[in-house]
Amino acid sequence: MFARSVSYLFLSVYIALFEPSINTLVSFGQNAPAVVVVMAFFIGWIGCWLPVAIISALALNLQLGNPLQPEKKLPLLISLYLLAPFILWGINWLTNTSFSDYGLNVNISLLGSLGLGFVLGVLSLAIVFGGQFWLSWCSWQESQTKQLQSILLPIFLVALFVGGIEELVFRGFLFTQLAEDYPVWVAAIISSLIFALLHLVWERRETIPQLPGLWLMGMVLVLARFSDRNNLGLAWGLHAGWVFSIACLDTAELITYTGKVSEWFTGKNKKPLAGVTGIVCLLLTGVILWFFSAYI
Repeated sequence: MFARSVSYLFLSVYIALFEPSINTLVSFGQNAPAVVVVMAFFIGWIGCWLPVAIISALALNLQLGNPLQPEKKLPLLISLYLLAPFILWGINWLTNTSFSDYGLNVNISLLGSLGLGFVLGVLSLAIVFGGQFWLSWCSWQESQTKQLQSILLPIFLVALFVGGIEELVFRGFLFTQLAEDYPVWVAAIISSLIFALLHLVWERRETIPQLPGLWLMGMVLVLARFSDRNNLGLAWGLHAGWVFSIACLDTAELITYTGKVSEWFTGKNKKPLAGVTGIVCLLLTGVILWFFSAYI
């Protein structure tokens, strides 16, 4: 399989340079191994984004080695994610696939699953943080709640956008492509690992402790796709609910950790996925999804 993928990779370079006809490209795309299709997508995605990133970095006066502040990270993130559907459309054209093959079917059922997933994502975190309040591991900052009114809608829209694009790319395109050439469980492990590792692009120091949690998050979201009859609505909603909840807590500074336990329990660098509580939240959600899928 590896040798076949390597040979196809070199063949793709040859075709692009010496035989760039439409019919040849389409024929190649429809018969290429999943690994080559995946590599073509990520190379095309990053390649198209780099000029935009460079211009944005210059405009924002970013310096290499300095940690990205949220207000400077967001323009880079949005520009990157806006490109993803267009690059995927090109891949779909080459491989004769569609967004529905990735689990994105735009209908009423999608909205229902999206809403259900969002509620489940918010509730799972509410339960976990409620347990931390009860154990006095953190405290609620009542005075900060006034900020919520002005940030709820923007954070909600960003959470929907980020969750939607990441699910389309990782649980949609990436998982579907890998599942064509590998067993489902292997495709789930690999796609979740890539999902986790790519978060290192933004922040390495804070992301490294989160890698196990990010991988587990990817696995739970794959389970959400299966629980939703191979559709992305439930996974999208879950992802958006988690992003929305954490962003609200962080932006409004609604909680303060008391330091009664190690940060490995509450989350290193104040990141839930880098601690036991974040893992518990994911496992709790996974159990709910498992029972949910057993009764549909």
